[in-house]
Amino acid sequence: MLIKIRRDTLVILLLAFILILSGRAMTYLAYASSMEDTGGVPIAGVIVKGNDIVPLSSIKANVYAAGFRPGSYIKGEVLVTSKRKVPLSEAMENAEKFVKMTTIPGTRVTPIAAADVKVDTRTGIVTVNVIEDFATVKVTNRTGGVG
Repeated sequence: MLIKIRRDTLVILLLAFILILSGRAMTYLAYASSMEDTGGVPIAGVIVKGNDIVPLSSIKANVYAAGFRPGSYIKGEVLVTSKRKVPLSEAMENAEKFVKMTTIPGTRVTPIAAADVKVDTRTGIVTVNVIEDFATVKVTNRTGGVG
């Protein structure tokens, strides 16, 4: 049994099919012709070890500020960010300085005495080893309370 379809309905269906097919073809051609080859190893993530009190998010925020953020990549011995290119050794030193300045949220206490930043240039994983030492921290009462 044949299904009766009006001519204008058939034309509309054919036009929709052609439009969908041409959209798929344009998407494929745009992807195939894109030149977005970074040629480097993207930063895959940040692993933090050794922290007890200082939150991971605070430490990671400071590592991201040093340039080791998603979207950055390592090309040879250079860290390429969206804003600049930095030698990898200098970026690692900056990350160590920034991690040491990390505070406990809501305070000015900086309990991180030492930090070591290592970057795997094959996988893009940044590993941060942290040593917290509260013996070196000066804690003062700035609220004006008695106690």
